[in-house]
Amino acid sequence: MSPADRGSQTQLPDLDTLDVQSLKALVLAKQAELESLKLLIAKLKRMHFGPSSEKYDRDLQQLELRLEDLEANQAAEPPPTVPATVVSQQTAPLKPARRPLPAELPRETDTIAPAQEACPDCGGTLRRLGEDVSETLEYVPARFKVIRTVRPKLSCAGCSRIVQAPAPNRPIDRGLAGPGLLAHVLVAKYADHLPLYRQAEIYRREGVDLDRSTLADWVGGTSRTLQPLVDALRKYVLGAGKLHGDDVPVPVLEPGNGKTKTGRLWTYVRDDRPAGSEESAAVWFAYSPDRKGEHPARHLEKYAGVLQADGYAGFNKLYEKGRILEAACWAHVRRKFHDLYQAHRSPIAKEALERIGQLYAIEQEIRGRSPAERKEVRQARSRPLLESLHSWWKAALAKLSQKSDVAMAIRYALDRWSALLRYCEDGRVEMDNNAAERALRTVALGRKNYLFAGSDSGGERAAAIYSLLGSAKLNGIDPEAYLSSVLRRIADHPINRIAELLPWNLFPTTAAEAA
Repeated sequence: MSPADRGSQTQLPDLDTLDVQSLKALVLAKQAELESLKLLIAKLKRMHFGPSSEKYDRDLQQLELRLEDLEANQAAEPPPTVPATVVSQQTAPLKPARRPLPAELPRETDTIAPAQEACPDCGGTLRRLGEDVSETLEYVPARFKVIRTVRPKLSCAGCSRIVQAPAPNRPIDRGLAGPGLLAHVLVAKYADHLPLYRQAEIYRREGVDLDRSTLADWVGGTSRTLQPLVDALRKYVLGAGKLHGDDVPVPVLEPGNGKTKTGRLWTYVRDDRPAGSEESAAVWFAYSPDRKGEHPARHLEKYAGVLQADGYAGFNKLYEKGRILEAACWAHVRRKFHDLYQAHRSPIAKEALERIGQLYAIEQEIRGRSPAERKEVRQARSRPLLESLHSWWKAALAKLSQKSDVAMAIRYALDRWSALLRYCEDGRVEMDNNAAERALRTVALGRKNYLFAGSDSGGERAAAIYSLLGSAKLNGIDPEAYLSSVLRRIADHPINRIAELLPWNLFPTTAAEAA
């Protein structure tokens, strides 16, 4: 018997000396401990194997890979011979209808004329009757090209003065890369999650030998060039009356010892489109070397409005003076009960999920309406459901062991009740903080490939580029096309009009189109 086992046994009281109530309390405590362990195991399994959203109970990636294999096998096998009578009786196609190819793609026409110049039967003249047209989607690999800039020198025959056009500005001083290549490198690294060494290998296969250190210099130089634009984006985001805030850990390499520390990427999202706003959505990221509350306090030192966030204690000081109002996240509340239900099919957790689901159904109906309409519907329909839910939780909590996981999930909600009701009082506010969580998904995907950031300055660069790419995506704009356009203009653009280069100003779209 191990020392740990002996220690656990010595902690048990003498069961023969306990009364009935004490025995019941001991059983309840052990049951709560068992449920807690089950819940922890379920959470760890979901974090390690499953997707991040509680909407799915199985590993979709594995299913999608299996589906790809099955579809590939079906395509590789010859189609079975089906009698004509059976074919005529079929009322539904075996495969979904094929969608037309995008009309904006460039097209090349390859006309295949008959080999015969006269009728093969009688030798008569052939006249045009019509044509059959089919389309095939083809891929042309990306290619490099070299642009030679020639600036002729002219001299005056009278006074020998030399005249020459000035050299055009480049995104990076004396840089070899053009705007399109710089945009491609940045998007590949921060949106497609390809580390620079992998990009170098890809370019080498295409006949261009670019060292990883060269690509790193381009990333650093481009981020310096783009910094004024990131500052303008931050000003726009923090000018909102309501923000979504969240953070995510990022492993950062510590210089000198080869070990990693945990930095943070903070995200602040401005998106009022669900409340019928026509203003463009945007996201601003900020990096910090740790998770101290002083960082969001510095980020939001001049902000006044509603902050929708999770229950992180570092945000608490922001709410003390009333300049920033707290709006809590119902998705976090729901997730706790979902984990409980998945772990041991708790009937209380099941009912909580059903009640919260009714609230979300109302939100789905009023999505896109004005803040005034949303508030009116919430006060009339959601508020009674919330009051009933609050009373039910209070009654259930009185009957539960205070150490049980169900009780902890209920207390999590009740402790934040005023902040959870904020969305009923303000039509601009959402029911959850999913806008911020969606913005952080690209960071989570990138971590799987990068493993860690190279330094604190690397974390700051990542935050800047994530801000621009994320804002372009929120507005339905191709991030590579956007960055390429910005880098072609920014060197010659007046600094006092830098906001003209924000995504929605370069590529105007309506809020509805972007959504």
